[in-house]
Amino acid sequence: MKSIKDTKIGIIGMGYVGLPLAVAFGKKIKTLGFDINKNRITDLKKYKDKSKEISEKEIKSAKKLIFSDNVLDLEEYNFFIVAVPTPVDRFKIPDFTPLIKASSLIAKILKKGDVVVFESTVYPGATEEICIPVLEKESKLVYNKDFFAGYSPERISPADNNNVQDIVKVTSGSNIEAGKYIDSVYKQIIVAGTFLVEDMRVAEACKVIENTQRDINIAFMNEVSVVMEKMGIEMRDVLAAMKTKWNALSFVPGLVGGHCIGVDPYYLLHKAYEFGYSMEVSRNARIVNDGMPKFIAEKVVTKMCKNKVNPAKSKALIMGVSFKENCADIRNARPFDIAKELKKYSVEVDFYDPIVDKKEVKTVKKVDLIEKPNENYYDLIILAVAHKKFINMGINKIKKFAKKDSGLIFDIKAIFDKKESDLRL
Repeated sequence: MKSIKDTKIGIIGMGYVGLPLAVAFGKKIKTLGFDINKNRITDLKKYKDKSKEISEKEIKSAKKLIFSDNVLDLEEYNFFIVAVPTPVDRFKIPDFTPLIKASSLIAKILKKGDVVVFESTVYPGATEEICIPVLEKESKLVYNKDFFAGYSPERISPADNNNVQDIVKVTSGSNIEAGKYIDSVYKQIIVAGTFLVEDMRVAEACKVIENTQRDINIAFMNEVSVVMEKMGIEMRDVLAAMKTKWNALSFVPGLVGGHCIGVDPYYLLHKAYEFGYSMEVSRNARIVNDGMPKFIAEKVVTKMCKNKVNPAKSKALIMGVSFKENCADIRNARPFDIAKELKKYSVEVDFYDPIVDKKEVKTVKKVDLIEKPNENYYDLIILAVAHKKFINMGINKIKKFAKKDSGLIFDIKAIFDKKESDLRL
């Protein structure tokens, strides 16, 4: 294996995972951040991160980092990190297309002695089942003889202000020597420390189970919220009481979207099915969480009818369209699903979000965001995402968007006091 001083790092994918890694490594080791999106690379060369996760100052501070969309620029690099999306298709089956394409791209410039580390979330065994065969076939090199591999799960959580350096990094390699080398490379930037495991499948399982566990816990709280609502019990009061016990878990009901928790469990379920086992708890958690937009829509429509407001003649405002607060990421964002359900009742829906990229929303979701909500205009306002900008705006200003006599406020995340809204989860 090469020494640290001879290591040159090429990172494939400049998204929420790849860019922070590139900036961190680029402060210490010669690093190239690669992406097939030319516009993304153009922005990064100008020190601009459209996702707003990394500041211009931070990118500029990485003196050993360059960006490129030309695969040939990767030829001189010898330690590759793959950080591309791992989505599911419309049937909830794992879609390895981005990983396969990334592996094929690396194979074109792979050399003897090179190391390829995968960070994308997959099921246990996927690295050697899906990626390694592509690398071997297209590079004509032999795995664990000519080149080596590893897996180190990403643990970045957008908008949470947790720097990659401050998150413990699980590492693994295709053999003992590769594992130690990979671990030593990550140790150059990870202040929180690394955790080397012997089997790559352990590292793969670690990440997908972490997220599936969160999905299950949130699903339970969503189920309880539905039951409490039927019983006329305020769920947030229950949560406040629960927190008085030292070992109470801090999960709350809500929407589950994004590129991790709402997707990763399907990878684990898929692999379990291959072994003839149906993970009923995990599967049902997905059903519960995917069903929350419909539950929310039905809840507000019922309330509107009780208030003698005709849904078919009503206007609704959804505030927040990203998958989580203070984040510009709209992948698998559930507010759009709420709108889809409301439209089944002929509710006219507007979207307002000052955080996300309006052009991206238009391109990806075919939705035009409004610049500013009209006052005394909406029959229903759904606070779907707890952006700081909404909190700072204050409930009194938000209420002005609603019709004075009949407007409803649904505070999904319980941002404000319960007395200030008509409905909450």
